[in-house]
Amino acid sequence: MSVTPVLLWTDALIFFLVLMIVLAAFYARGKEHLTAPWQQVMRSRMGVASMLVLLIYVCIGLLDSMHYRKALPNQGNANEMSQSGEMHYSAEVLSVLDALMGSIKTNVETTYSAPFATHAFAREMQQLPDGQQLRTYPRLKYAGVHLDDPQADRLTDIVSSSVMAVLLGLLAWLMFALLLVLWLSKRQSTSYKEMLALVASGRTEVPWRVVLITLGIVFVLLCWCALLGGKYHILGTDKVGQDVFYLAMKSVRTGLMIGTLTTLVMLPFAIMLGIMAGYLRGWVDDVVQYLYTTLSSIPGVLLIAAAVLMLQVYIANHPELFETDAARADLRLLFLCVILGITSWTGLCRMLRGEAMKLREMDYIEAAVAFGVGKGKIITRHILPNVMHIVMIAIVLDFSGLVLAEAVLSYVGVGVDPSMHSWGNMINGARLEMAREPMVWWSLLAAFIFMFVLVLAANLFSDAVRDAFDPRLRK
Repeated sequence: MSVTPVLLWTDALIFFLVLMIVLAAFYARGKEHLTAPWQQVMRSRMGVASMLVLLIYVCIGLLDSMHYRKALPNQGNANEMSQSGEMHYSAEVLSVLDALMGSIKTNVETTYSAPFATHAFAREMQQLPDGQQLRTYPRLKYAGVHLDDPQADRLTDIVSSSVMAVLLGLLAWLMFALLLVLWLSKRQSTSYKEMLALVASGRTEVPWRVVLITLGIVFVLLCWCALLGGKYHILGTDKVGQDVFYLAMKSVRTGLMIGTLTTLVMLPFAIMLGIMAGYLRGWVDDVVQYLYTTLSSIPGVLLIAAAVLMLQVYIANHPELFETDAARADLRLLFLCVILGITSWTGLCRMLRGEAMKLREMDYIEAAVAFGVGKGKIITRHILPNVMHIVMIAIVLDFSGLVLAEAVLSYVGVGVDPSMHSWGNMINGARLEMAREPMVWWSLLAAFIFMFVLVLAANLFSDAVRDAFDPRLRK
């Protein structure tokens, strides 16, 4: 085989999570009490728009989680290789996202270049045809190489390519919109013209007009990035000449992993211990309070730094356990998620404990106790559903906080592995770039834009989820 699949630990966990979500969706399809809150989320304009943005980030993360290694070329005699049955593969672990980005990944310059630039950012000594040497800005190897006169043609080419990208994006969006309206008309047994009028006026139960507007923006941006990304470095290059847009896209997976896997580690501790402490009270409450009070007293950054340093020593002493650099970086990412999950469950546990203490005094709980219902069934049937709105809002808000925490931890040197692409590593690298004269600002801007859009979408989605899952706000 020319390629061999590679399954990292985080890949397996994220695909397992996707499978669990799909199975949970199928399980909840016929149960109205489970589907009603999500139907209310789907009726929210802001909830639908933010969910689409989050799904785009998830798709990028999933594409970047399908890893493989290429076979090394020119491995000797083909007959000998077929007899031995051995195939040697490259140590570089690639992903489907790398293959899709194509030249954006492979077009590596020498050093810094500004967004849409055709010449390097810093002066270099160049030898002229007559043998003299001149210190000037050298031409980039890949960006704008199709232009005969970059100074005169660059702006015209960028504008014309942008117009072409917008037209292609709108054409693709229009085809998708027409197919969507056709599907809706057949599903609701109405005429195509009538359904088109309903969608255009925004009078559908699900805000399909908002969906189409959001997708229209996405289609245009994708076409624009694909068309101009192959001709220029749309967000510039970093110190070693890598495309900053490519680095920001590769960092999406790291941010999603930190947010989702850490939340999965945190939830069992917070839900189980918080509800048990609030409902059972007594010595159970004392033990849980002692646990989260003690854990909250330990400085989180110091605990994370100690754990990461211990893992680094283990990796350095056992290099034979890791075949590639990606495997080592992936283990550090997984370990960081576990440590963050262990140290971040205390806040949600406190909230659930207080809510459970309030619910245990409600009339329906006292009635269940009077009828002899067991404590386990009371917790699962009566208390847990009434605290799920707190859990759901905490999941999304903690996800946003953890994405930002990764950036801070990588900035101080105890985050993900330096070889792994992440927004935190980009910000850490931009720390020295900002002190240059002239200033290199585009790496920090790229990390900020991608983080800002993800965190904003997560916060807006959390508001819609809270309104849908809170029994006091449910209509």
